[in-house]
Amino acid sequence: MLQKVIILFVFTSWLISCAQKNTDYVSDLPVEGEWRGIIHTLGQELPFNFKLEYQLEQQPIVTLINGEENIQITEASFRGDSIYIPMHIFDASIIAYYQGNSMIGYWVKNYAKDYKIPFSANLGETYRFFESPAPASVDITGKWEVYFENKSGKNLAVGLFQQNGNKVTGTFLRPSGDYRFLAGQMNGNALSLSTFDGEHAYLFHAIIDGDQIKGDFFSGKTRHDTWTATRNEDISLADPLALTFLKEGYETVGFSLPDMNGNLDSLSNLKYRGKVVIIQIFGTWCPNCMDETKFLSEWYKKNKDRGVEIVALAFERKNDFEYAKSRIEKLKKRFDVQYTFLFGGSSDKEFTSKALPMLNNFISFPTTIFIDKEGKVRKIHTGFSGPGTGTYYDEFVDDFNSFMEELIGE
Repeated sequence: MLQKVIILFVFTSWLISCAQKNTDYVSDLPVEGEWRGIIHTLGQELPFNFKLEYQLEQQPIVTLINGEENIQITEASFRGDSIYIPMHIFDASIIAYYQGNSMIGYWVKNYAKDYKIPFSANLGETYRFFESPAPASVDITGKWEVYFENKSGKNLAVGLFQQNGNKVTGTFLRPSGDYRFLAGQMNGNALSLSTFDGEHAYLFHAIIDGDQIKGDFFSGKTRHDTWTATRNEDISLADPLALTFLKEGYETVGFSLPDMNGNLDSLSNLKYRGKVVIIQIFGTWCPNCMDETKFLSEWYKKNKDRGVEIVALAFERKNDFEYAKSRIEKLKKRFDVQYTFLFGGSSDKEFTSKALPMLNNFISFPTTIFIDKEGKVRKIHTGFSGPGTGTYYDEFVDDFNSFMEELIGE
């Protein structure tokens, strides 16, 4: 069987290559409707749902669906008898040969060497994992104390699940942020969850036994963890305000980094003086950063005339200014971001340490620094719990707005 799969994808690769060379030929287009995609990785099938529609002149619109999340991609195109789907703000893409009601090709991370994972899709399959699952024999709705374990050790997380019949949605909270929108199903006492946002592909399988869960986690091309969980409505993570802080002797932060025009910018510049400043440490490759950027962009447009500034320090997958600029401009356009972006270098943590040596430790993208009108650091928030976390996100928004009103009013 494995040999047949290898032969199939070698043949598919040849077909795609030929199609790219013959851009004058376009076969019958894929049919509009709901599709079920599969990322074939680590011996597993990682499913996700998407919708294909057409605008005028046969422009394909692809919408990735993860539970309540819908990510629309408007820049898809046809190359011969293949469809090319760039993963919105991320430097990744799907390219697949299509025929009838099926697609077959690859998910590729363009910035990473040899990162190509087989992909397939079928029209009309609207389920996530199982077309006819067995009735759910357990209900996992609630809060769980979770431990992920691999060769590097064991890490705590909080599992948040909502179940309605066989349908399950939820996420995992980590100190670095959440696992965004997960969607899946129960099949008897077996749980399956997945998400695909264009940059990250996550797959969870588990068996539930009373108030205990035991399973496997697969991510991308190489990662495999085991995970266990115990129902615990009181579980919580470390305070995100206590993980990253200024080294002894520091009250302020400083940096001098190029903006998107190549000009050096720093907090000593006139536009920041006497204002409340938010520093967003992020990367365009980071899905949690995407969620935070969307939130900050909307907030800034409503409050930018109130004596506040936001400056984002971007650390990208390549230490290349022109590459970083192209990724940042794409993100700015998608979310209509009107605040300042600076380039800090590669996403390797040595670059964040070099740019911001006054921090005790850098743990996670994103990390957000709040500075008052006198230039003093008042708070540093590690990670970001996005909309997929439900009430956790609502609490963050309330705390953010309250704290910003306090700083603006001083």
